[in-house]
Amino acid sequence: MLSKDQYQTLAEESIGEFRDRGSKFVAYAYPAYNEAELSHSLEVVRKLHPKARHHCYAYRLGLDQQKYRANDDGEPSGTAGRPILGQIDSFGLTNVIIIVIRYFGGTKLGTSGLINAYKTAAAEALSVANIIQKTVEDIYEIQFDYALMSQVMNTVKKLELEIVEQQFGNSASLQVAIPQSEVSETLLRLKAGIGGLRLEEAETVEKVDGLEMIYKTTR
Repeated sequence: MLSKDQYQTLAEESIGEFRDRGSKFVAYAYPAYNEAELSHSLEVVRKLHPKARHHCYAYRLGLDQQKYRANDDGEPSGTAGRPILGQIDSFGLTNVIIIVIRYFGGTKLGTSGLINAYKTAAAEALSVANIIQKTVEDIYEIQFDYALMSQVMNTVKKLELEIVEQQFGNSASLQVAIPQSEVSETLLRLKAGIGGLRLEEAETVEKVDGLEMIYKTTR
């Protein structure tokens, strides 16, 4: 079972195909985390299939999964985008866009036929996809005096934090990734470990000399 800061998405692009009465439907599923990546994925598929009759798509973004869209691109309302979105949800995914292109085969499929075609093409792409589990993490930068180097490195290692970036120039800093649900406790443990404090003491100490911990971004 996923924790509150975990989600499932795609590791890379995946493709599925479905045919019905001459019409060909090809689904392209991509991981996407923002508007720019959504637009890029659409542009890629449109360039691959400039002669396709329709480029229908759906996406869902974010850990709360509240940002989404279903686009029918000229197909009858509700026959393309919604069935595609339904497959994203059926597979329990977010940060995903699926674009399904259609080459018309000369025979109209009707509402139920279109719904089935777009749903099945999307399902085909996801059924062969590499679905991965990810954790939403906050990136914090630890800025410290060189005198604290051993305490910083030992504490980061003890807490088993991933070092995203490190710089050692005129000043020293590390960027570490912390699961979002564990940020408060981890920052407290960092302060205690680096400052040589008990946890109870760290709660009452506002600042450790020579140490700054600054939020940078969320990934």
